[in-house]
Amino acid sequence: MTKFSERCEDVLSDKVSRIVEARVSDPGAIAAAAERRVRATSLLGEHGKAMIIAADHPARGANGVGGDPTAMADRFELLDRLCTALERPGVTGVLATADILEDLLLLGVLDGKSVFGSMNRAGLAGSVFEIDDRFTGYDAEMGFDGGKMLTRIALEDPATPAALQNTARAVDELNDHRLVAMIEPFLSHWRDGRIHNDLTPDAVIKSITIASGLGRRTAHTWLKLPVVDDMERVLASSTLPALLLGGEVTDPDAAFASWGRALKLPTAQGLVVGRSLLYPTGGDVAAAVDRAVSLL
Repeated sequence: MTKFSERCEDVLSDKVSRIVEARVSDPGAIAAAAERRVRATSLLGEHGKAMIIAADHPARGANGVGGDPTAMADRFELLDRLCTALERPGVTGVLATADILEDLLLLGVLDGKSVFGSMNRAGLAGSVFEIDDRFTGYDAEMGFDGGKMLTRIALEDPATPAALQNTARAVDELNDHRLVAMIEPFLSHWRDGRIHNDLTPDAVIKSITIASGLGRRTAHTWLKLPVVDDMERVLASSTLPALLLGGEVTDPDAAFASWGRALKLPTAQGLVVGRSLLYPTGGDVAAAVDRAVSLL
């Protein structure tokens, strides 16, 4: 049993029991908790940037972290790590699917946080239909602050036009509700039966220019972008606000340094980081989150 699993058993056991009890005996408690939630007054924190914790990976079957292929599959442990992260000063929000966000609502840890629902999770990791990423999660009626769309653009895959059309439709609906439409674009390609995202600056720029044009209005469209080489040129390819994607980190010092440099650019509005803060090298979630916040 891991250190965090032990903590979940000791610290969260009563809370998890209450979650299960509510789901079995009082499902309306979730809607009531959502109604009581104190909404964030701004998407940005006192530091002037957003610091969003991402935890929507399991719904796409992407449970692995580092060498552990099932790290995020332990829901008790994931909730414990999320609670730790959300309690840290400077953390402004969370991005997740309905199952996780509703657990967090019942735990009462979303007050004052911006909440983003993950919308398309049908492009299961490693599947032959990964580009055909249909919308299986939240829609514009979610009642939170915005929705995120993963948008892989594979020029050789005939499923790409439908994926772009579905993203554009979601952008329209979110704009109609004056909610943030957070697009996470990648120029992707198939290699050895798997999808790989092209993280060269030119490929990221092309994905940005395609994503920026989706929808009939873009007043509420933000981008969620990887930090790559030549970020000055990359972020100059759109005026849309950009949140920087943390991704899975193998060299924390190099990653934090690159995030810090990119955050100084005009359109960079903050960070959206998941596994590298929830499952950091060394295991100290609070320290990893605090370090990320210090960049802001």
